[in-house]
Amino acid sequence: MLPVDKILCGDSFDLIKTLPDTSVNLVITSPPYYRQRDYGGGMGNEESLQAYLDNLLTLFGECVRVIKDDGSIVFNLGDKYENSNLLLVPYRFAIQATERYPVTLVNAVTWVKSNPTPRQFKRRLVSSTEPFFHFVKSSQYYYNLDAFMQAPSKTPKSRRGDKIGRGYFELIEKSSLSDAQKKHARQALLEVIQEVQSGKIESFRMKIKGLHSEPFGGQAGGRQLQLDNKGFTIIRIHGNPLKKDVIEAAVESLKQSNHPAIYPVRLVSEFLQLLTRPEDIVLDPFMGSGTTAVACKLLNRHYIGFELNADYCKAAVERVENQSLTTPLLL
Repeated sequence: MLPVDKILCGDSFDLIKTLPDTSVNLVITSPPYYRQRDYGGGMGNEESLQAYLDNLLTLFGECVRVIKDDGSIVFNLGDKYENSNLLLVPYRFAIQATERYPVTLVNAVTWVKSNPTPRQFKRRLVSSTEPFFHFVKSSQYYYNLDAFMQAPSKTPKSRRGDKIGRGYFELIEKSSLSDAQKKHARQALLEVIQEVQSGKIESFRMKIKGLHSEPFGGQAGGRQLQLDNKGFTIIRIHGNPLKKDVIEAAVESLKQSNHPAIYPVRLVSEFLQLLTRPEDIVLDPFMGSGTTAVACKLLNRHYIGFELNADYCKAAVERVENQSLTTPLLL
């Protein structure tokens, strides 16, 4: 029997060996970063980068063993500077994982932190992104793109288009169009902005004669005529927006948890909707503050969590138990 909907306090390397082969649908986790924070023991404090990677890859091999053939593995890792040199730890891990195990790397999804730690470096930029690597061991992996596309976006739809077109208005005024053409262009721009705001179209592009490159290819004829006759042309973009390999979300903080790094529920939930079905089993070998379990509870997935630090383990259990199912999922 699998310990579903439980967070077990203990060493992930030992606990994962108790799980049967091909028994979980998804592994999603954020292991301790290399020499970044004090998580209260366990991995992350190795003497060398390769020792850290070897330990992480050993655990990753167990993840490959326990996922089903149509399952996925998602690892989130942070990077590390050493002697002012960026080590590229996540990418070293991803390359070695694909070399050592029979897995395919599907995507490196970039998490853009909307609230990175404010540091005033003089000789480098503030790090504000981390990768989430999506691995599979079979081309038949479960992938629900429709559910992923339907997930609420960060910006409410009613606000879409508030600032759209501002740059085009400025370009119209700077252009060499006649006064009559400028008036016509402004009116057409207002109308297409309203189409975006009402949801009739997804977006648009505007080309202004003398400022933008001339159209070419299959669409050149009609657009070129519009440029010649009106001085501008508008290209309407229909359909759903593309879901890109970038997710913007803030690092979370919890009053009841002293965990130093908490990835957001919203971010985890996107992967759950993309890669799992309701009632599927999700494993997080480094449960930390319990974020994965909270997302699973809200989305009707089963979870299994491992956590070495007893304080984190207790806090995660309490957080999940106190989580209301009526809480809005995506903030």
